[in-house]
Amino acid sequence: MQRIYDFLKAAGTYYLATMDGDQPRVRPFGTIDIFDGRLTIQTGLVKDVAKQMLANPKVEICAMNGGKWIRVQAKAVLDDRLEAQVHMLDAHPELKGMYQAGDGNTAVFALTEGKATISSFTEAPVVIGF
Repeated sequence: MQRIYDFLKAAGTYYLATMDGDQPRVRPFGTIDIFDGRLTIQTGLVKDVAKQMLANPKVEICAMNGGKWIRVQAKAVLDDRLEAQVHMLDAHPELKGMYQAGDGNTAVFALTEGKATISSFTEAPVVIGF
């Protein structure tokens, strides 16, 4: 899991895919954290992306860094604990102007039942389950 976190953190921006009914939706994200032994991401509950993950928790993440790319398949599960929100906001202080722990909007999703594949054109893929 640390390797996945390190890759996504180094990439800076990753792309999160969700489903909106039968239409895939992809958008750039940057929040990644490890809390309580799980990879977590953050958004606002008022956003469509949160509503989509609550309706269908299957997500994919893709990012590229240094000639390699990662694809992460997972189930996004809302972690509504205040501690998860505080941890995320402390890890990403740039969000504190938009979000506050316990504000009713800050949403932390844990990535569970996941598999990440790190690929390149020159090396064999590395598969990491979590």
